Amino acid sequence: MQIYEELKARGLIAQVTNEEEIREMVNAGKATFYIGFDCTADSLTAGHFMALSLMKRLQMAGNHPIALIGGGTTMIGDPSGRTDMRKMLTLDDINHNAECFKRQMERFIEFGEGKAMMINNADWLLSLNYVDLLREVGACFSVNNMLRAECYKQRMEKGLSVLEFNYMIMQSYDFYYLFQYYGCNMQFGGDDQWSNMLGGTELIRRKLGKDAHAMTITLLTDSQGNKMGKTAGNAVWLDPDKTSPFEFFQYWRNVGDADVMKCIRMLTFIPLEEIEEMDNWDDSRINEKKEILAFELTKLVHGEEEANKAKEAAKALFSGEGDDANMPTTEVELEGAEIGIIDLMMACGLAASRGEARRLIQQGGVSVNGEKVPNQDFTVNADDLKAGVKIRKGKKIFHKAVLK
Repeated sequence: MQIYEELKARGLIAQVTNEEEIREMVNAGKATFYIGFDCTADSLTAGHFMALSLMKRLQMAGNHPIALIGGGTTMIGDPSGRTDMRKMLTLDDINHNAECFKRQMERFIEFGEGKAMMINNADWLLSLNYVDLLREVGACFSVNNMLRAECYKQRMEKGLSVLEFNYMIMQSYDFYYLFQYYGCNMQFGGDDQWSNMLGGTELIRRKLGKDAHAMTITLLTDSQGNKMGKTAGNAVWLDPDKTSPFEFFQYWRNVGDADVMKCIRMLTFIPLEEIEEMDNWDDSRINEKKEILAFELTKLVHGEEEANKAKEAAKALFSGEGDDANMPTTEVELEGAEIGIIDLMMACGLAASRGEARRLIQQGGVSVNGEKVPNQDFTVNADDLKAGVKIRKGKKIFHKAVLK
């Protein structure tokens, strides 16, 4: 099976502008494509996983990825999928975040001469003269068409700033610039980016003519990638200092039953033949599928050694077997003979406030050593901590407390 057919079989392709041309170029390894990453945080998240995996697959098939760091577009803020305006970041913040992204991407993509490129759109966007930009590309965009775009429609009720309204033009200009100066002939993105991406293909056609448009291809990945990697309102980070390998493993170990095979198909590099066999497994093996998913993705991000440690720690939790030494652990110093559960949760970073800890306990969302905490007066003593106290918050967050 060639790479384009594999992408379709894995459910990665949602919409395309010219499928026959895309298939031919991708299968022949002649695509130079970009995916953009705005630097809104100092770590990529599991929501970026689909894009990173896609770049890796295409590079393995001989195509050439461009990881476009959004040092310029981050200063504007993409309104897609938002109900409010993004936080404004300083240039220093954006540059720091961009450096963090680079280090994480290198685990997935091979950079170097003749391989993948990493480019920052600040290199051209920040030096643009606004009047010159309006004269060069402004006539290529219809305000009426822009307002019909899905990324803007959902913001109209609460208000769309002029700042954000320019985002589509900036993103379109990126493709126009990359096409001219880097030979980039294809762009990928989540389906919430469809309008922005079509703006880029149209800008190239309008500015460079019909022949140039023939080499401009937009290929779109499913927006599921943008929905992955969030739990309880918090991002699941690829940075191990923000989300430990164990917590990362546990997130994927706890995906919904209905989503596990979709995630395995879209995100892992398990051969499709093996995935088809797994599809036929009995329902009683659902947890085995989840463990495979969690292990494969943790291995991709953190390496096989950390994936094995996380797997062992998970075994220790769920079956009483295995080594729990790799579970996130906090050393707790006792001032008296015991410590209350609320203070213990605060010490372990399992609640942002005493009020939050109290609510979690009242809702039955906290367990200690496998037993639900009955009330906020529950305490743990020194002997308990010497043996190691395993705290479970909700369904997915585990932590161990030990005596300092």
